[in-house]
Amino acid sequence: MQTQTLIIGAGLSGLALADRLQHAKEDYLVLEARARLGGRIHTKNVTSTLGQSNDFDLGPAWFWPGQPMVASLAQRFGLNVFEQYASGDLMYEDRHGQPHRGMGFASMEGSYRMDGGLTGLIKNLTKGLPEDRLHLSTRVVAITKKPDGLEVRAITGEREWSILAQSVVLAIPPRVAMSKIAFTPALPQAAQRAFSDIATWMAGQAKIMAVYERPFWREQGLSGDAMSQKGPMVEIHDASPAQNGPYALFGFVGVPANVRLARADEIVRLARDQLVRLFGPAMQNPLSITMQDWAGEEWTATASDQTPIGYHPAYHYPPQAEGLWDGRLLFGSTEVASQFGGYIEGALVAAKDAQARLAWQRLVAAS
Repeated sequence: MQTQTLIIGAGLSGLALADRLQHAKEDYLVLEARARLGGRIHTKNVTSTLGQSNDFDLGPAWFWPGQPMVASLAQRFGLNVFEQYASGDLMYEDRHGQPHRGMGFASMEGSYRMDGGLTGLIKNLTKGLPEDRLHLSTRVVAITKKPDGLEVRAITGEREWSILAQSVVLAIPPRVAMSKIAFTPALPQAAQRAFSDIATWMAGQAKIMAVYERPFWREQGLSGDAMSQKGPMVEIHDASPAQNGPYALFGFVGVPANVRLARADEIVRLARDQLVRLFGPAMQNPLSITMQDWAGEEWTATASDQTPIGYHPAYHYPPQAEGLWDGRLLFGSTEVASQFGGYIEGALVAAKDAQARLAWQRLVAAS
């Protein structure tokens, strides 16, 4: 099989690049190791006893004013955008588990969310792509530079197959690419070090999502925002839809990844107890409570990502990545975006950047 551009990864950046190439009437294929689309954008659907249903973000959930590409994409697809709920008092839990009302600040106030979760972007991007361009449950194991292009070896189930591409865009975290794919010839040492040093955004995080029939916290004049020194959730926010139910709170888990992976059920139980302490006994019986641990996702996190990032890295396209294999091997995840790296907006910027690099490489090759 042959293609002009092979995109590895069907998260937001990979699908956004495929969308751009589709509109430009260029030849491409997308390979995705997971059995689903979306990468770090992932939701869980919960239906209430009243028959109300909603998708809740287990990965990223927010975007911000001043991030035009995601806003434009939402407008293009007619997706409803609303401000993060922040009305009411905040809660603070001290290290003894004692709750205090009205302390702290709403750290996500002013951010935006999408009704139905960010998978609305994934679903709508996918609608415009021919089915034969997308290959799920397909992991890339090797990329070899050949005189007539880049040979990509992939495995789908029991089948091993090859694709000859003129260009390859790795729309996956650079660390994952370095740990999962064999490159022949080996990439320069400086490039390998640069990619391995790029921390994968969100990879060390875990989120707990608790969904309820009613917004019990709002009924008490609480915003749903909480900070805790006891845990297991260290930061909690309202995750409900813009209107109607079911309603939800989610929290970032402040427990080390190795402990989370070994004691997941216990952590979920303790998180429910924590919600009861903070918001009252009605929180004891959620419709659903789920922990999504991204540190345990092999296509998101590597061993180097097990500790959550304590700051926002200064993401950019590393200079050591420029011109790899005559400019045919490119990176295109949010971690290498020229702006807004690590954010949802960054994934869209990375797709735009990758398209520009592809055009430049072809221009140089033709001259």
